Amino acid sequence: MDDVLVVGEALVDIVRRLDGSTDEHPGGSPANVALGLGRLGRAVSLLTRFGDDARGESIRHRLESSNVHVVEASRSSAPTSTATATLDAAGVATYDFEIDWRLPEEARSLAQLGDGALPARALHTGSIAAFLPPGGDSVYDLVSEAAGRMTVTYDPNARPRLMGSAATARERVEAFVAHCDLVKVSDEDLEWLAPGEDPAEVIESWLASGPAVVILTRGGAGALGLCRAGQADVSPVPITVVDTVGAGDSFMSGLLDHLAGADLLGGERRDALQAISLRELTAMLEHAVQISAITCQRAGADPPTRADLA
Repeated sequence: MDDVLVVGEALVDIVRRLDGSTDEHPGGSPANVALGLGRLGRAVSLLTRFGDDARGESIRHRLESSNVHVVEASRSSAPTSTATATLDAAGVATYDFEIDWRLPEEARSLAQLGDGALPARALHTGSIAAFLPPGGDSVYDLVSEAAGRMTVTYDPNARPRLMGSAATARERVEAFVAHCDLVKVSDEDLEWLAPGEDPAEVIESWLASGPAVVILTRGGAGALGLCRAGQADVSPVPITVVDTVGAGDSFMSGLLDHLAGADLLGGERRDALQAISLRELTAMLEHAVQISAITCQRAGADPPTRADLA
């Protein structure tokens, strides 16, 4: 059994810098999470969609060379999706997308959630995969089936250009949150989803709806985590930022990596996760902050290996 089954988009990031230079890197938020887990030595599978073209081949090669098992039916005859990331002077990216998101028809049997044979201890999803039709509805069905049987984790990773109105998007995000055991959200996400509201109050309300842990990332201000035992506030690691592409996804990989190492993944461990201590929560946040900081010191979504951490 894998540690984590990741479900979501894989695409190519086209990075445009202020100096006019352009690079292409395989990306996509869920694919980046899977990549980070694979590099950390976790057993991880990715159920996704990419084309039978040069860009798709670059995605497959990068994932598999980092120990990610790509589910065979993920390959499609449609072109590989792209996200153009334009960097500002601080290295912060804004995105434009060309994407067709849908899961293969056999996704339900591939995930094996309907016949009692679970493929992993945890299911992670988020971003475009959890929202954009028609694939978003299939992902919601998988999450609904997995709830209570696997550890379900979620990162809204909002993409306003693809998600319509903030009010409608928030309803959908909170429908996912209610099925999850751990949710990670950024302050930028909440600025759009809940304008004018205190982010701490929003994540408190999300915690009350069911998750064991809700985490707010705040860029250069560190991260705040809430659980039943209280809250943990972790400071950032001082670094020189190259860019922030994939930083939040690396953070998510770090959270899942810590949970796996602490034996807090799996349906049978849900009560233990609900009872997570502040000490454990703090250690998990510190681990994720370190991994994210390393990624921010590199161009593109290039998360660290276990050796890099050492």
